[in-house]
Amino acid sequence: NEIWYVTDKDNEFERLATMNLDSKKVSFYTTAIPWNIENYSLSEDKKSIIFISNEAGLNKMYLMNTNTKSYKEVPNLPIGLIGGASFTKDNQTIFFTQSTAQSAADVYQLNIKTGQIKRWTESELGEMQKSDMSVPKFIEWKSFDDLKISGFYYPAASKFKGKRPVLIMIHGGPEGQSLASFLGSNNFYTSEMGVSLLYPNVRGSSGFGKTYLAKDNGFLREDSVKDIGALLDWIAQQPELDKDRVMIMGGSYGGYMTLATAFHYADRIKCSVDVVGISNFNTFLKNTEEYRRDLRRAEYGDERDPKMAAFFEKMAPLNNIDKIKKPLFIIQGTNDPRVPVTEATQMRD
Repeated sequence: NEIWYVTDKDNEFERLATMNLDSKKVSFYTTAIPWNIENYSLSEDKKSIIFISNEAGLNKMYLMNTNTKSYKEVPNLPIGLIGGASFTKDNQTIFFTQSTAQSAADVYQLNIKTGQIKRWTESELGEMQKSDMSVPKFIEWKSFDDLKISGFYYPAASKFKGKRPVLIMIHGGPEGQSLASFLGSNNFYTSEMGVSLLYPNVRGSSGFGKTYLAKDNGFLREDSVKDIGALLDWIAQQPELDKDRVMIMGGSYGGYMTLATAFHYADRIKCSVDVVGISNFNTFLKNTEEYRRDLRRAEYGDERDPKMAAFFEKMAPLNNIDKIKKPLFIIQGTNDPRVPVTEATQMRD
């Protein structure tokens, strides 16, 4: 008599576990996979479980025998993101949804006995051709403290010759994660403009364990900005990329990262686009909607603490505008309850 669930108790990552309802004993089964287990599905006969891991921004699928608790990875899956998986009532087939770099979310069928995978749907992609869509490469680089940082690199189309300009897209959160996802309209950059895209997962990103998640908290905030500095070093080492034509772009917390990069590495970027970015954490925490304030303080630090407030003032892009040497474009909605419009207007003014 047991229940299955996913938990990060006593571990860096979320593991698949059971609890015996009589003894309350908890058992963990995926410790050998050093990544989060995102979801799972139990077969009708309770003999099998399909579960999905997030491995540095890529999804993998595993099939487990619930009796022996042994599991193995489902082979020959397209590289991409898996939305969910379910067994058919006869326990012979698994249906799952998946998107890849060259396809939006579609339904696939897996025959458990033969391992054969069949695609059931072909989602509408407009006029985009498979050959026009950039396929991401997993990349890693070392930061200032030797911490390994990773992300995804979408190369410009091969028809463009010479060193390619680069657009670095920084996710928000900060506990978000860049995934090996379908670019959609952003394929315009790679296939029509000849611009290569980089999606980094700087420290503080989710999906890399609890320790990594906390490495940008409070007074460690600017360490994540240094991760972008190290990425600029990586770009300079790539023969096909143009280190003199790098643009930074991000929204919300990614907007703060964009503004911080714009003044910390002003001599190494060409321009930046800040979308609803935080320009000063003191004013942000004061003006964001009240329901969000304590949650954000746990991540960024408490502005009511004089030491924290002084640190916020020192690191604020708003107080380092004189160091921003390159063109900066700011995008902001007037009624944004999360990052108030004042964060943008004070940068402009």
